[in-house]
Amino acid sequence: MSESRENMTVCLAITGASGAQYGLRLIDCLVALNVDVQLMISKAAHIVISTETELRIPGQAAQLEKYLTEHYGARQGQIRVFGKEDWMAPVASGSGLASSMVVCPCSTGTLSAIATGASNNLIERAADVALKERRKLILVPREAPYSEIHLEHMLKLTRMGALILPASPGFYHQPESVSDVIDFIVARILDQLGLDQQLVSRWGK
Repeated sequence: MSESRENMTVCLAITGASGAQYGLRLIDCLVALNVDVQLMISKAAHIVISTETELRIPGQAAQLEKYLTEHYGARQGQIRVFGKEDWMAPVASGSGLASSMVVCPCSTGTLSAIATGASNNLIERAADVALKERRKLILVPREAPYSEIHLEHMLKLTRMGALILPASPGFYHQPESVSDVIDFIVARILDQLGLDQQLVSRWGK
């Protein structure tokens, strides 16, 4: 059963793996579903976004929040952006409001830091909070091939309760564009968040 969107808040981190389009499309969908988004974008992710997309996003949290609110047509306050050392952000504490966290895409460096509880920046701390509070934590790694280290970290995190959802799109829905391929992964994330999605048809329908 899908979770009610009313008052739902999702913490989203975009890190420096290739595949920034997945995270950006997820923001678009969450906003359309009236979900509040607590957003963190790593410094490396800023570089990837400028490399892989036509977006030129501001580096400062306040300016980025204003830019994304306008870009996605979000209501005021629906997207909140936090810097890497904003330790007073709601996501830094178990008393914060986020019901789930998604790291999309999740770099292997971030994967390692979360698996070892490093908490050296707000993204790592927010993931640590999700784990300790037994909240849903969805990690979307985008790497090829995976090393033994990557696989060990994925197994360790799975045993902790995190969900590993690799950016490995299927093709049975017969995608006709890159956007269709991106939507396949975003649809699976929305499914795991308990949100209705119309991006990809259900199997057998």
